[in-house]
Amino acid sequence: MRLKVAVGCWVVAVALLAAVPLAAQGDPEGLAAVPEFAGPAWWLGLMVITLQATVLQRQPAIPRGAVVAVALGAPAGALVGLQDAVGVTSVAVLVATFLLVVGEPLRELWGWLAAAAALVALGQVLAQVDAGSDVGPAVSGGLVQGVGTVGVAVLVGAVVRARREVSTAREERLEALRREQAALVEVAVARERTAMARELHDIAAHHLSGITMVTGALARQIDTDPEGAKAAVREVRAHSKELLRDLRGLVTLLREGPADDADRQETLAGVGALVEAARRTGADVRLTVDTVDETGAVGAGVGPLAQLSAYRTVQEALANSARHAGGAPCEVVVDDRGEREVVVSVRNGAGQDAGPGGGLGLVGMRERAELTGAELSAGPTPEGGWLVELRLPRG
Repeated sequence: MRLKVAVGCWVVAVALLAAVPLAAQGDPEGLAAVPEFAGPAWWLGLMVITLQATVLQRQPAIPRGAVVAVALGAPAGALVGLQDAVGVTSVAVLVATFLLVVGEPLRELWGWLAAAAALVALGQVLAQVDAGSDVGPAVSGGLVQGVGTVGVAVLVGAVVRARREVSTAREERLEALRREQAALVEVAVARERTAMARELHDIAAHHLSGITMVTGALARQIDTDPEGAKAAVREVRAHSKELLRDLRGLVTLLREGPADDADRQETLAGVGALVEAARRTGADVRLTVDTVDETGAVGAGVGPLAQLSAYRTVQEALANSARHAGGAPCEVVVDDRGEREVVVSVRNGAGQDAGPGGGLGLVGMRERAELTGAELSAGPTPEGGWLVELRLPRG
């Protein structure tokens, strides 16, 4: 790319160097002091232009010094006798200055640019004096030539650099926005995955623990209690249908939004249905509801999200009781007598066959409690059982 620029600059300068003698022939009074075409001074001038193009081609190696080196072509051209044609050396100075200003911060270049302008002015002064002009007008013309040549290149280069910087800043800002958006999407996806994992765990653990208990009893009843075995099979079927319904509801929720499921209340009022479902699996579960409401309603002042959290907590606690303390008695208590909070607790006794736990259940309980401003405590009891207690603040 730099070679093309140098060659183009050389071609333009040579064309001007050839055109000036021809123009002088048509206007001998205006351009009398010019070298003869193909004369000694003309060839020396061509050498100066060629040297300028060579330095320009090597500009990436010495960008700042190259501007001064190229500007030396002006006094060199004047010394070889270009006289009024010395302006052709300014072509390379224009290009070199432009490239320098575009490539580097302008505040660091003023000394180099001033030196280049001084050399161009010096070349112009020497050329005009050689052509017979007085020193005063020659100096004025030299200053105009030097400042004009370098100033125009600086102005154009600064505008181009500013536009590039604006474009670069815009691209960087867009890239930063894209990275931020990608990070937000990743966080959202991670949250959705966690939420789906929690919901799937709650749904599956609740029903599958019941199915496990019923099938365990079924294996013992097939030969001794056929009617009981048939009832157990019906219970397994009921749990399986509920599990499929819940999974379909979750899929519908993920695809379209909240699913219509008016048959079930996932609130404090629905805790009784959870207890009844657990009893149908053969679990020994007792429910106690303490409330001051004459109608027996619970959860006044507790938001729907907090009530859903309580419902899921009881559901998970019952599933854990069946899985880790199968056969042990379990008690669910909903205490709605407090003025500022509702306390929901699930306590089970020590079990005989505690299965392994993955830890997702308790993690899900704590996350829901934090989201709703509730307080969750869970841990072993002195009797060897387990207690889960959730305190729900009222609005």
